[in-house]
Amino acid sequence: MPAATTQSTKREAFGSRNVFILSAIGSAVGLGNIWRFPYVAYEGGGGAFLIPYLCALLTAGIPLLFFDYAIGHRFRGSSPLAFRRMHRAAEPLGWWQVLICVVIATYYAVIIAWAAMYTWFSAQITWGAGNENDFFFKDFLQMGDVSKGGVSMQFVPQVGFPLIAVWVVVIVIMGLGVKRGIGRANTVLMPLLTVMFVALVVQSLFLPGAVDGLNAFFTPNWEALADPAVWASAYGHIFFSLSVAFGIMVTYSSYLKRKTDLTGSGLVVAFANSGFEILAGIGVFAALGFMAQAQGTDVAHTATAGIGLAFVAFPTIVSNAAGGSIIGVLFFGALVFAGVTSLISVLEVVVAALQDKLGWGRVRTTLVVSIPIALISIAMFSTTTALAVLDTTDAFVNAFGIMAVALVAVIVVAWLLHRLPALRDHLNRRSSFKVGWFWMLLVGALAPIVLGYLFVSEVIAKVSEPYGGFPGWFLSIFGWGMVIALVVLAILLSLLPWSHRSHAKDDPDYDEFLVGESYAPDAETGTVRVSDAVAEGARS
Repeated sequence: MPAATTQSTKREAFGSRNVFILSAIGSAVGLGNIWRFPYVAYEGGGGAFLIPYLCALLTAGIPLLFFDYAIGHRFRGSSPLAFRRMHRAAEPLGWWQVLICVVIATYYAVIIAWAAMYTWFSAQITWGAGNENDFFFKDFLQMGDVSKGGVSMQFVPQVGFPLIAVWVVVIVIMGLGVKRGIGRANTVLMPLLTVMFVALVVQSLFLPGAVDGLNAFFTPNWEALADPAVWASAYGHIFFSLSVAFGIMVTYSSYLKRKTDLTGSGLVVAFANSGFEILAGIGVFAALGFMAQAQGTDVAHTATAGIGLAFVAFPTIVSNAAGGSIIGVLFFGALVFAGVTSLISVLEVVVAALQDKLGWGRVRTTLVVSIPIALISIAMFSTTTALAVLDTTDAFVNAFGIMAVALVAVIVVAWLLHRLPALRDHLNRRSSFKVGWFWMLLVGALAPIVLGYLFVSEVIAKVSEPYGGFPGWFLSIFGWGMVIALVVLAILLSLLPWSHRSHAKDDPDYDEFLVGESYAPDAETGTVRVSDAVAEGARS
């Protein structure tokens, strides 16, 4: 081994497989599990939706989770480095994922800040009974009407100061590193999240009208299964729910030890995530059943998703339920914990990529990455226009960011680079649950078809009608313009040289994976170009 290798810094690692599993579950279990899945399931046929949901989980979610694990663990790097080690031309895919995570981090943090404030508000029912809608939009967010030209960058203190606090906490966790920061945070927060949410569900089940809510949630509408949109909705939700295809699981799996059971870990993460979603559906619809009874209407009129569910519907439940303050503290506290565990995973994609690219230490990289993102987050989402920017950015980065990069990645890896056999072999050498030709068929054929269908559908929907009724200039900046900028910046970042001190050049931990395999520095940049034998997955 070259002498320079001995000077390299050994790559960070999770303390154990269990810590990795907790961290991966923490990333997967986020805001969408709590406020999106219940409504998606209800709209998709109630109990009947579990059929397309399970099909999507087994044929797309879990296979793509294995796909990410194999890339990160086999090529032992952040998303850009892992794709580069696979093939030099694939590096922009990694940076595309990194930039998506930058965008998500900026607005994800503000939702955590909202939830933190509402945890406090719930203890005192600050909004006042019957005033939940106006309190959130007018009193709390002080929201302006963008569609009527109401763009204002006026600072909103009750949002800005909690957002600053969220970023301070997250930056401290990130600076402590993978084992002491991310690992320990998930070891504490995930059990707390589970206990709080189970307590919330139990309390919701004893509310008057809870049975009506559960009947609405679980009663199957079998006719919905004939609707292609329901199946597309199930697959779309699974892609986002498991945190696949935008660098998180590639990065997290790169911190695993050499002989970790990859597929076994993936199955635990996938089914734990789905279990939490179903639990969320039970708790949310039990509470909505109570709300419907209190308002003298049916569940269909109270069921909603996203921000409306969290910050309007649930405060209404808190205002009317006996022990409502406890329900509010448990619900919004769970949102805070779920949000933090997901945010640190999103931010880790960015920190790891820059740490690999530049060869810097953990603390320096964390500060250089996190502080600018935090400042952008505070500047953009502590203002009266924050909700409109958040809504537009989230819609476009999901449809034309995560979905698009997932589509391109599976096509490039499976059809252009022909790497699925090598990834299959790597999974099977280190896992109890073996994969074969069927896994390659799901990743290389079914996933591109489903992702392509979803992508084209989103393009047609957003081209045919301006999203959210927002003006064209607004969508050009925070929608289409952002989507194009991500791709351009990804290509530019891939052209920058790698530091001679980065893991791209000398990594003793990566060397362990390459016993009997050769690699050499690139003549132009001095970075590693994995040899054809390595790229094709010769056995280690």
